[in-house]
Amino acid sequence: MMKPITGSDEVTRRQWILILGRLATIAGFSGIVPELAAALPGVEQRGIKALPPGLYYPSPDHLSHALGDLGGMHTIPANSETEYVKPPSGVLRPQFFSDEEFEIVVRVTEVLLGKVDAGALAQSAQWIDLYLHSASGVREAALTLDPLHRALAVSYYGESAVRELETADPQGLVRSGLTALQDLSIEQFGHGFSALGESQQIKLITMISSAKPESPLRKLFEILRAEAVRGYYTSAEGLKELDYKGNWYYAVCPACEQK
Repeated sequence: MMKPITGSDEVTRRQWILILGRLATIAGFSGIVPELAAALPGVEQRGIKALPPGLYYPSPDHLSHALGDLGGMHTIPANSETEYVKPPSGVLRPQFFSDEEFEIVVRVTEVLLGKVDAGALAQSAQWIDLYLHSASGVREAALTLDPLHRALAVSYYGESAVRELETADPQGLVRSGLTALQDLSIEQFGHGFSALGESQQIKLITMISSAKPESPLRKLFEILRAEAVRGYYTSAEGLKELDYKGNWYYAVCPACEQK
């Protein structure tokens, strides 16, 4: 039920934000509303009339439903202008790497991150694949920026950062780096990287980490290391390790503990 705001009920912007915060707190502690969940499937058939234009107090029950997810009942709207992240289903298929390349990347990522949760490892490797799959599109978008938008980006990020987006080719660097890694693996141990034992793989990764700065091996190591860390620390396990609280809210304003 929505209560319209009229006349003496008018609120300031600050009061409106406080109302939303209070309702969010209610939703966070109340959990799912069973009666509402049971009623949801038939909502579309009830022919509910649209509300007249105006500003309304949000319903705590409806906000609880929106924040609670009702056990996964929310679906991605068809033809939505918003680019929703679709949850993966089935076996993960890389978009940039071949299956053989992706096996190497997963193993290198595991060595770089150490013994992490299998889910976090999969998310980190998936992030690397997505980053590289999107790299050419990012470069094209950077090259076609409106001059005013580019000037704004340069003012905010600096010329070198913008130029890097316009000229970098991480896809080519990783492709050539993986080829060089396979060649080095065969040269050193007589087998491809994936066929080596753990100690041999670690030795190879240590070798490429100290290769010449401009070599394909060193570029491969730097890209995989940077994106593996980025992917891990945006996974659920990585955020938990950081004790990240960016998505939390406070029921009351926290006070300073120091007097």
